[in-house]
Amino acid sequence: MKRAVIVGAGIAGLATALRLGRDGWHTVVVERAPARRSSGYMVNLIGPGYDAAERLGLLTALSAYDLGLFTTVLVRADGRPKFTVPSSLAEAALGDRAVSVFRGDLESTLYEAVRDRADIRFGTTVTSLEQDPERVRVVLSDGTVEHADLLVGADGVHSATRTAAFGSGFQVDLPYVVGAFPLAHPVAGVPDSSATTFIGPGRTAAIVNLGPRRSSAFFTYRSADPAADLRRGAVEALDAAFGDLGGGVPDAIRHLGKDPAGAYFDAISQVVMPRWSTGRIVLLGDAAWCVTLFAGHGATLALAGADQLGAALQRHDHVPAALTEWEAGLRPEAIKRQALARRGMLQYAPPSRFHVWMGDVTIRAMTLPGVRGLVRRGIERANRRAVP
Repeated sequence: MKRAVIVGAGIAGLATALRLGRDGWHTVVVERAPARRSSGYMVNLIGPGYDAAERLGLLTALSAYDLGLFTTVLVRADGRPKFTVPSSLAEAALGDRAVSVFRGDLESTLYEAVRDRADIRFGTTVTSLEQDPERVRVVLSDGTVEHADLLVGADGVHSATRTAAFGSGFQVDLPYVVGAFPLAHPVAGVPDSSATTFIGPGRTAAIVNLGPRRSSAFFTYRSADPAADLRRGAVEALDAAFGDLGGGVPDAIRHLGKDPAGAYFDAISQVVMPRWSTGRIVLLGDAAWCVTLFAGHGATLALAGADQLGAALQRHDHVPAALTEWEAGLRPEAIKRQALARRGMLQYAPPSRFHVWMGDVTIRAMTLPGVRGLVRRGIERANRRAVP
């Protein structure tokens, strides 16, 4: 039986463990955090991500968490509506083969699917690693030593595996900060089954109201010093950046103050590497190609990457050859999404009021019945997979 050590119990790591486990591998998953995390933002699985979820047998379980479609109301700073974007526009953009869930629910679904198929160790890290042509030797913080055919670094944008195996210098920090967290109860000022979104110069605030345990808040803004904002913490930093807004924003930030540990709060970075593998060590997900929230598709790429990695390893007995083939197939899509993210910065953090106005004009145009078909076809072309 082939053995793999997977670093990281997020979407990429658990999906890899699930796919390899079904292919007959023995997998050990190590996660630095002491327990699973349930925070996060909304993710859409479309195209190759939906296909991968289907092949991994996740769709039935995910349907219980599917958030469906909802109306979006663009609002002014005081919460008054500008105009409404009907759910039919999202339907046109996403298509029929799509599922929208919170990141935490996707991770929970993956964990339940793989927990009996893998050796999952929380509160555990890799203390050292070395490899030869036949195997990888991994020393873990729990005192054990694992000898594996493959080591997968799926430990996110700040990957320690990447630093240990490839060195530093691949993380491209951007001058933005993001905060996202679930809301136990809907906040005041946001209509039922809808989202309110404020887009202003350098910042976006969105509150989604889909009912108890199905509501969430999302914030992102341009920051002169992201590291300093992270030191301040999510509550203080978000209040400073968005405290002047009305609508549901003040209630959402007050909710966060009651449970700040439940927030995802981080600076935004991309990861740009000339290659994702060396010998029997490979990086997957944000550790290899982080595209950022500005592009979306992070969860889709993680699931598709894990599924396609398993397929490549099935086709090749020689692990390095499998990794080379896998990367050649997936890299064009990751590069495309990173480029889209750089354009997406103008949408989430417009540099001026003029850019905000232009964005409003574009979105209004998209809501026109005769334009929706063009929008759908354009998005379908943008989302067309670069790999079979």
